[in-house]
Amino acid sequence: MSTPEPYGAWPSPIDARLTAAHDGRPEFVTHVGDDLWWTAPRPGEGGRRTLVRRRPDGAEESALPAPWNVRTRVVEYGGLAWAGAPGPDGPLIVFAHFDDQRLYAYEPDRPGAEPRPLTPVSAVGGGLRWADPVVHAAQGEVWCVLEEFTGEGPGDVRRVPAAVPLDGSAAENRQAVRELDTGRHRFVTGPKLSPDGQRAVWIAWDHPRMPWDGTELKMAEVTARGPFTGVRTLIGGPEESVAQAEWASDGSLIAATDRSGWWNLHRVDPATGEAKPLCPREEEFGGPLWRVGQRWFAPMENGLVAVVHGRGSNRLGILDPDAGEICDAAGPWNDWAPSLDVRGSRVTGIAAGPCSGYEIVELDTVTGRARAVAERHTDVVDPAYLPHPEERVFTGPGGREIHATVYQPRHPDRHGPEGELPPYVVSVHGGPTGRSAAVLDLGVAYLTSRGIGVVEVNHGGSTGYGRAYRNRLREQWGVVDVEDCAAVAEALAAEGSADPQRLAVRGGSAGGWTAAASIAQTDVYACATVIYPVLDLAGWATGETHDLESHYLESLIGPLAEVPERYTERSPAEHADRITAPFLLLQGLDDVICPPAQSRRLLERIAGRGVPHAYLTFEGEGHGFRRADTMVRAAEAELALYAEVFGFTADVPELEFQH
Repeated sequence: MSTPEPYGAWPSPIDARLTAAHDGRPEFVTHVGDDLWWTAPRPGEGGRRTLVRRRPDGAEESALPAPWNVRTRVVEYGGLAWAGAPGPDGPLIVFAHFDDQRLYAYEPDRPGAEPRPLTPVSAVGGGLRWADPVVHAAQGEVWCVLEEFTGEGPGDVRRVPAAVPLDGSAAENRQAVRELDTGRHRFVTGPKLSPDGQRAVWIAWDHPRMPWDGTELKMAEVTARGPFTGVRTLIGGPEESVAQAEWASDGSLIAATDRSGWWNLHRVDPATGEAKPLCPREEEFGGPLWRVGQRWFAPMENGLVAVVHGRGSNRLGILDPDAGEICDAAGPWNDWAPSLDVRGSRVTGIAAGPCSGYEIVELDTVTGRARAVAERHTDVVDPAYLPHPEERVFTGPGGREIHATVYQPRHPDRHGPEGELPPYVVSVHGGPTGRSAAVLDLGVAYLTSRGIGVVEVNHGGSTGYGRAYRNRLREQWGVVDVEDCAAVAEALAAEGSADPQRLAVRGGSAGGWTAAASIAQTDVYACATVIYPVLDLAGWATGETHDLESHYLESLIGPLAEVPERYTERSPAEHADRITAPFLLLQGLDDVICPPAQSRRLLERIAGRGVPHAYLTFEGEGHGFRRADTMVRAAEAELALYAEVFGFTADVPELEFQH
């Protein structure tokens, strides 16, 4: 029998340490020979990422012990940090090590083998960094993206496709790295070699565009020793985003481009650039290229194409490009990561569902059977404590649609007192060009199992709903996102699902911006949790962030020289006098994307104004918390904020507020 108890105070088996232990997901799964490899998080080991190897008999092992950390800092958000190829003595693995950003080669089956460096260290600025590698063993090279800092500023940097010799001759000699292009573009992905070895393609773009605004698919002829020749643009431009391109085994070229308003697959003629849609739908077959090396589709040897596709939620399907038809894989997964690998008739990916975290799933396209083969989800608590996501569409200003996922409080033995409505937390994703997926998240369950509802808002500007929805945020950041979140919160209150007096907003990075802007611009929320946020637009636009996003505000806000008043009007740091709601501010001290200076600036301006607030900083943490102790402290502090403001008792340390 269920017992009434105040919302927020329900006893829960999901504590902060449990959520931290299950934070993160496997990434970048690939076969090397008969073995399956991927990277996996280790929050209890300082937040490093290790390489995991699964042999054909199912045995798994961590292939790299601590302190090896397989992670690249290219464009700061990183991306694909490793590659492998079968060799006569077992696999050859090439990976980027986070601590020094060098590329290393490793042959784990050789007795006594240790990783050996392939690239040098540079003391200039952020040094030399590498991403999106592909091993070309026959040529004795690994092709990748080279990011090279030329000075101390975040914008003193160049990026080129490059070839690194596998013999180690470049380990102490930068000149031994073969640059494959001249650096004509600010941003590039790793080059893909055609099956005949004659041509290569890659994606490039330049400031002020972001990759979901406009990119170019480049093609060139391959030479044996020097740079590529005959470099040209096949498709793309300022208002066309090419998210991925791949060669099929027959030598044809397939690309995901949003020229129709949706990222759809097209077959591109390498000679003329003519692009023919393979399966035109108002669905996405690609996504925002935040991280170099993401893969939403993968051509198969039989001419079919494995695709991640959908509108909002996505699924794995097999596309027949001649018929334009898709057969979707059955199973409980409704979000597939942009990480697909094909081997014969089998497709491997990383997927999660409403009742399961991200696991490695294999689809046998002959039998149609899909099954989790590694990182399998196991219920660490009784599923009765887990919320059921409800994907909904709300109505915003002007009648516009707002996509959101609602997680109602859920507990097998507790319910709220009669006449009491639950508090709700409006959760905002980062990006802001991102999306929250309706999948199991113990961070959400940490709140809902205690009687606090959560709604994740995919506001205008989010991906997964076409280019028009994405473009709603152009010059409207701090307006559309704030309005959409408020509209969803108020709708939940109006329908009787949420207590209008106990609404909170929370988010990290761009979501932290929206959370801070929301309490500066509206009176909807009783409190806010603001995590490694953007707070001062003028500072962020003039050297306080990294190169990738240094011109992002030109599309999100408008050119600073033309509309400087917007930068002032929308910045929470400029309007500390408008903030009256209590807030918690969490900041990594090594964050170069949203640096601590922005947080300190807000705190200086709010000091002495009587607004309760707490500021927690974390040594060794950057943009996105990775260490278990950090995540535990952050989760408990957030719950303590809600307990103090919403008026319930929680089993976490109390926050020490400043005023």
